[in-house]
Amino acid sequence: MKVECKISAEYKEPYAVLHINKMTDSVGEIISMLEKENANSLTLIAKKDKNTYFIKPEDISLIRTEGREIVCYDKRKNRYILDKPLYELENMLAAYFVRISKSTIVNINQINHVEASFNGTMGLVMKNGVTDHISRSFRKSFKERLGLE
Repeated sequence: MKVECKISAEYKEPYAVLHINKMTDSVGEIISMLEKENANSLTLIAKKDKNTYFIKPEDISLIRTEGREIVCYDKRKNRYILDKPLYELENMLAAYFVRISKSTIVNINQINHVEASFNGTMGLVMKNGVTDHISRSFRKSFKERLGLE
């Protein structure tokens, strides 16, 4: 693998761009290592039962719109309410999450499996048992992000 590193004071925070033709175990390990370094500095503030919680992105399975609320589910299927809009969360969590529909983003490390459906959508089951669907309009970008296409 060819590696290039640029060091400059103009970069406010480190970021990495990988140009790959397919996802491999080695690339996945590199991504996980880089994400963990960044994860230590990122925490989301969530509410549940009038209490405020600080949640690390790696502990979140999915974030979606339910009615007028933006909610997230953690690894143990606990439901929390977030105060940021979904598009802002998607931008903040781009290294960890992928959009699967207009109303849902999921943690790619918390996906258990994907189920094909006859009507053009795909079902998604998270490791904690929470389910959702991958809409047709986001299916291609989902597959590309996971290196399936």
